[in-house]
Amino acid sequence: MGRAMPRFYFNIVSGTGTIADFEGTELATLEDAKHEAVRDARALMSQAVLSGKDISAREIQVCNEEGAVLLIVPFTETIRPFE
Repeated sequence: MGRAMPRFYFNIVSGTGTIADFEGTELATLEDAKHEAVRDARALMSQAVLSGKDISAREIQVCNEEGAVLLIVPFTETIRPFE
């Protein structure tokens, strides 16, 4: 049987607090998690713009199962094309 994929958690951080991701998502690599965080940030910003809100100051902290922050993805950095 193959090794289980790591589980990444995507916590949304704003100036008023943190929305913790208690479920997480199994992904093969940290690079896959980064792409997921960018997609999530873009989707959240799109919804906010349609509601007349600016949430571009937020960020997503990608954490491992132990809660350590592996990567921070600021929403503002997801507006331009991402590779």
